[in-house]
Amino acid sequence: MQPSAPISDAEPFSAPPDKPPRARLMRQYELVERVRAYDPNLNEDLLNRAYVFSMQAHGSQMRASGDPFFSHPLEVAGILTEMKMDSTTIATALLHDTVEDTLASLDDIQKQFGPGVARLVDGVTKLSRIELQTDQATQAENFRKLVVAMSEDIRVLLIKLADRLHNMRTLHYLKDPEKRRRIARETMDIYAPLAQRIGIEKMQDELEDLAFGELNPDARDGITARLNFLRNEGGVIAQKVLKELRTLLEESGIKATVEGREKTPYSIWRKMQRKNVGFEQLSDIMAFRIIVDTNDQCYQALGVIHSHYHVVPGRFKDYISTPKPNQYQSLHTGILGPEQQRIEIQIRTYDMHAVAELGVAAHWVYKQGAPRTDGLQYRWLRELLDIVEHAQKPEEFLENTKLELFQDQVFCFTPKGDLIALPNGASPVDFAYAIHGRVGDACVGAKVNGRMVPLRTILRNGDQVEVVTQKGSTPSPAWERFVVTGKAKSCIRRFIRLKQRTEYILLGKSLLEKLCKQENVDFSEKAFDAVAKNFQSATAEDLYASVGASLHPAREVFNAAYPDHRLKNPEKSADKSMATKLRTAGKQITPLTLKGLIPGMAVHYARCCHPLPGDPIVGIVTTGKGVTIHTTDCETLESFKRSPERWIDVGWNDGKDQTETMIGRLDVVLVNQPNSFASMTTIIGKNGGNIFNMKITNRTLEFFDIMVDVEVRDLNHLRIIIAALRANSTVNSVERTKGR
Repeated sequence: MQPSAPISDAEPFSAPPDKPPRARLMRQYELVERVRAYDPNLNEDLLNRAYVFSMQAHGSQMRASGDPFFSHPLEVAGILTEMKMDSTTIATALLHDTVEDTLASLDDIQKQFGPGVARLVDGVTKLSRIELQTDQATQAENFRKLVVAMSEDIRVLLIKLADRLHNMRTLHYLKDPEKRRRIARETMDIYAPLAQRIGIEKMQDELEDLAFGELNPDARDGITARLNFLRNEGGVIAQKVLKELRTLLEESGIKATVEGREKTPYSIWRKMQRKNVGFEQLSDIMAFRIIVDTNDQCYQALGVIHSHYHVVPGRFKDYISTPKPNQYQSLHTGILGPEQQRIEIQIRTYDMHAVAELGVAAHWVYKQGAPRTDGLQYRWLRELLDIVEHAQKPEEFLENTKLELFQDQVFCFTPKGDLIALPNGASPVDFAYAIHGRVGDACVGAKVNGRMVPLRTILRNGDQVEVVTQKGSTPSPAWERFVVTGKAKSCIRRFIRLKQRTEYILLGKSLLEKLCKQENVDFSEKAFDAVAKNFQSATAEDLYASVGASLHPAREVFNAAYPDHRLKNPEKSADKSMATKLRTAGKQITPLTLKGLIPGMAVHYARCCHPLPGDPIVGIVTTGKGVTIHTTDCETLESFKRSPERWIDVGWNDGKDQTETMIGRLDVVLVNQPNSFASMTTIIGKNGGNIFNMKITNRTLEFFDIMVDVEVRDLNHLRIIIAALRANSTVNSVERTKGR
């Protein structure tokens, strides 16, 4: 579709040109009249006092643009008047930089403007104090504070977004290119997705496009040039589409407003990247909107459009019956319009249009009394708060919140018909955690559309998902490899940290108990509790955990706890590493060959099935002993069927750096003739194997039945040895042993 210039209500929030002239300051009475135009209950006195206080407080301060600093809070207030915000929010916008950048204190704000304004100013000020620092941990802490603040009062977010929008409009005045890019990247990663999540489409589009112009100026200039060309070439077609749609609806008796709106350069570029298509292949550079009075008229208009034009398959979406999480509602359809041009049409009511343009601000019901200002009515915001609670490091929180904010979505249903919105690529585990953290932790299976499916199954739009839970079940560390929501990742990581600590405590305590027994000393928790602080540990449990994690040698801790004890067998008490001791017992700590395990868990390989790298495997947890690794077809697993909470989904790593050998067990039937044993051992040796153990299990006049344990690198190595043995005439048969 060749677009014309934007038609009707298409401009961003009073967007200035790319490099605007220095702004004329809005007069005090002009600001009051703006608010009066939409709010008959405005607090004129509050606005007048806030205007004067902010102007006097900022005094002669200047911005990088050369404008008075007061122009910034005034422009932020102006943006919020376009969103029709209440007087308290506008006053806060005027005052939001006074505590940070002037001599005014928060007490001054509270005394002069009341606790409501002071609380909002404090919320915005706390964020601004660390915003200009570049460290990622600081950025994450900044965003964490924003999440907490906006959960208490959503107006903090609206003010912050307006503040960021004006700063982005004047970003080009900053001389430091790195600082400009950092601010633009933060805007793209955090603030534009937040604007999208609360449904402020205009603000999202402008924030993204301004950031895009800084981060990729060449691409934006190229797309802008193409748009300018197409506007000149395609203006007639766009006007023809508008006229034809208006006539068609009028003849059908539907009263409607029809308008067109052009996509932003960033929106076009993102779609070109996502679909891997050229500019000319896009069909929705210009979108046409039909706005009517009622929901019924939306569907009537849709019927008229579909009956008159050919519909483009796969382009119809009904966001009225299934709204987006930010409450966006509309019907979307693609048609072959006039002159066989593919165009996109959106059909919505006037109320839906207000929500689409202004998001949460469209719900500001000051006319009906005090609105609900906390943001907890938004499911996604509650999930961000869960991530705040579960994340251990600021960087982890930032990573998980980006996952939560910045993804396209699929819509699935619970068996009761409740709608759950998830990112693309989400699994039943993500669905379970979206319902509740405890549901996710106890998840053991899932049914999608009535059929049991693996937990890593990717969900699709419209799927009905039933989560199967079991009391006492715990998350599998392997889930972290396929979940996509920030909430699921943060909950799983939290469990891993707690589980890891439990394992370290059990392991460290076990090592100290064995050492006490070896030295004929009664194990006493009080003795270790008394020396815990010597090892930077608060309690005996913390000390056990540090020993289990190899942060402190068990011998060193023992000597500190029992300083007067003299060793009876010094030569036997020389320090051995924890890994060496456990390896002697057939165990291995922190196995590099496995993934899906918590670091520090004691691991050993089952002697019933002798798993090798390359085998499908599963772990069985035994408290205090660690994890036993079995092949998935091991008969022993039958005895654990009633204890699914003990099962862990594990797998082998790529093994490129693996030097450790494993035991593969073979049942060999040799022909009873001279040199048959020699042939067998020679073949194994020539193929890189080493006989670890061998036992004759049966002997007849014709054959020997032999059980042979061979040290090999992996399953493929064992198969090579088996193939070589089968090729020898003295070997009647050879099979890998299972179940002994």
